[in-house]
Amino acid sequence: MFTLYWPYLFADYYRGLEILTAVVGVIILLSSIDDLFIDAWYWVRESYRSLVVRRQYKRLTAAQLREHPEQPMAIMVPAWLEFDVIAPMLSNMVSTLEYRNYTIFVGTYRNDHRTIEEVERMRRRYRQLVRVEVPHDGPTCKADCLNWIVQAAFQQERKQSQNFAGFVLHDSEDVLHPLELKYYNYLLPRMDFIQLPVTSLERSWFELVAGTYMDEFAEWHSKDLVVRESLSNMVPSAGVGTCFSHSAMQILAATTNNEPFNVESLTEDYDIGTRLSRLGMKQIFGKFDVDYLTRRTAWFGLGREKIGSIQMPLGVREFFPDTFRAAYRQKARWTIGIGLQGWQQVGWAGSLATKYLLFRDRKGLITAFVAILGYVLMLNFLLFYAADQLGWWTVYYPSLFHTNGWFMTVMGLNAVALLLRVVQRAYFVGKMYGWEHGLLSIPRMVIGNFINAMAAARAWRLFLSHKIFGTRLLWDKTAHDFPSADQLESHRQRLGEVLLSWRAIDAGHLEQALVMQRDSRRPLGRILLEQGWLDQHTLEEAISFQQADAAPAPTPPPAMQDVVAV
Repeated sequence: MFTLYWPYLFADYYRGLEILTAVVGVIILLSSIDDLFIDAWYWVRESYRSLVVRRQYKRLTAAQLREHPEQPMAIMVPAWLEFDVIAPMLSNMVSTLEYRNYTIFVGTYRNDHRTIEEVERMRRRYRQLVRVEVPHDGPTCKADCLNWIVQAAFQQERKQSQNFAGFVLHDSEDVLHPLELKYYNYLLPRMDFIQLPVTSLERSWFELVAGTYMDEFAEWHSKDLVVRESLSNMVPSAGVGTCFSHSAMQILAATTNNEPFNVESLTEDYDIGTRLSRLGMKQIFGKFDVDYLTRRTAWFGLGREKIGSIQMPLGVREFFPDTFRAAYRQKARWTIGIGLQGWQQVGWAGSLATKYLLFRDRKGLITAFVAILGYVLMLNFLLFYAADQLGWWTVYYPSLFHTNGWFMTVMGLNAVALLLRVVQRAYFVGKMYGWEHGLLSIPRMVIGNFINAMAAARAWRLFLSHKIFGTRLLWDKTAHDFPSADQLESHRQRLGEVLLSWRAIDAGHLEQALVMQRDSRRPLGRILLEQGWLDQHTLEEAISFQQADAAPAPTPPPAMQDVVAV
């Protein structure tokens, strides 16, 4: 009996595939309409600004940023197990920034001894660096570390009798642009919240997982966040490249019992942007074009290496994970914080535009699986097609998919929407990273879909375990890389420039020493030592830094007045 039914079993299975395909097709169409609305809004807005706005108003220039008097800035860097990247990141930050009036606060946990050692080594080098001791073991969450840093910054304000105009948020793998603080300085205190674009540093063509971050951030921070700001006047923080005004940070601290960052969320950055919007704070997604140096090997690594420049918005760049496991674990944390905890804590409050954008943030909890289901269905149909061609599949029902039926219309519309997605992704990626990566972004979309599905699955598992069994949600550490000196295209600074950027000497003493050097032809370092303007260890450290010598000279234990315990 079963032998007779066997051919019809496959026919029934195929019919089930057709029904499931119709459901998936409709869901994809609804999601595509959402994406097409964002696309249309962006391109209409860009056309209007090109034809009208940019002809009426002059663009902001770097000279205007540099003319603005410097206000005190606090840079906040939370660190947990960042011993391998924190030192080069801080060195690059200090040597890169075209700014002098700032203090760096690095938060470390008392049980993270290797990171503490590296921060202490940098603190002995840079007078503007303060290490903040979190008074309990880690990891907890990034928000917890940041809250202790904020309290240390407030304590520093009282100590120096001067408030910080801005509180800048960075991670220990960030690569900054020289004008970043100048840009914040120009907008403060008129703006309460400033978010810069975040992009991935360029990867090799064969680094497919890391390439998905290049693709997604190139499109998100070129288009999606622009539309979000235009629609709702609310900009979510990216967790890096974010600046809060002093008044914004004070109000956040006052309304949350001195915990401005939400310790109940794994994405405290997204949460804080939403809260600032509800408080009526002025927010802006900064778009200021600057030049970046590029070093690329043409034709997918087969051609000549070319060094050039590209104009793109001032922003923060970093290396993102380059393995499948690290990528989906990082994105799972984002999904929990934005999609699940955000839903739980924020709900659907706000204007119609805000509700719509919240829907976009959360639809990935479902559509991530729908995309993978689509691939599975496609594979099944290919297998049935092969069986039909080989004569193995002979019993089947009339297809539900008529040539002129509604489903074929749905599939046609989905095909057009997919083509638009592919073209726009390739455009934004190619504009930022070159045509080779623009082409590679097409197959990398498939890899990205699998990463997002695994991230959504992990997010659901961890969140449900937390809700049902009370399992604690912890700061899931992502291993970070920091680019080499060649990748940063750093130039060799003169000794005086290094010492001045470290605040080891002041500009007046440097100028006097340079005059003495011209008259006597003696080394600058020796003159500074003889005049008592510099100590021997700092001079050795600066020369070592110039020569890219990673091994510091031995030093006595640090003075504890530069370590803030709150």
